[in-house]
Amino acid sequence: ETQPESTPEEAATSDPFETDRIEMVRIQIMARGVEDENVVAAMRKVPRHHFVLDRYLGLAYSDSPLPIDHGQTISQPYIVALMTELLDAEPGDRVLEIGTGSGYQAAVLAEMGFDTYSIEIIPELAEQATKRLQVLGYANVKVLNADGYYGWEEYQPFQAIIVTAAPDHLPQPLINQLADHGRLVIPIGPVGAVQTLWLFEKTGGEIQATNMGGVRFVPLTGEH
Repeated sequence: ETQPESTPEEAATSDPFETDRIEMVRIQIMARGVEDENVVAAMRKVPRHHFVLDRYLGLAYSDSPLPIDHGQTISQPYIVALMTELLDAEPGDRVLEIGTGSGYQAAVLAEMGFDTYSIEIIPELAEQATKRLQVLGYANVKVLNADGYYGWEEYQPFQAIIVTAAPDHLPQPLINQLADHGRLVIPIGPVGAVQTLWLFEKTGGEIQATNMGGVRFVPLTGEH
């Protein structure tokens, strides 16, 4: 016999944030023109509230970035969706993320079926994100504690690379590790100012750059 459908009350207790998440996707993401069905489905599913600090739990699905530990942030949902859509990657593609932070962006990439490699320079954040992603069942993510400027030589080439902290110039190692026909999405600009979000596409050794507008990210830290 078929199970009775759960009442709204029961559905709410199974994931009290589900309604918030659906609304976030509808109002903040789809209404602003993000149309990729895989991106939309992943962001409806990934529990963003597990990636924010307890004191910001009520703001987990709000239209803004939020502070996490060590002076870093979890990006605004729309920016996550926009940058992910720009990658134009397919399930099974190898995707490199620079700046794991809380692990939310990596979870979205993993949810979309990408083989996800993520680098975080702050050891505590790398460790916390690794545990969080394991607990939530994202087995297709590897996290490395290292300086993301230099990419992850061992697993290159990558079909797509996403950078979630802003260097003041384009890191050549990331271009080198991009596969032919690969796409790199990265904010570039000075610390503390508005940066430019760039899409770089690599074809036969040629690089095409597209300016995607102004953004504001924490700086990419490291020795470079």
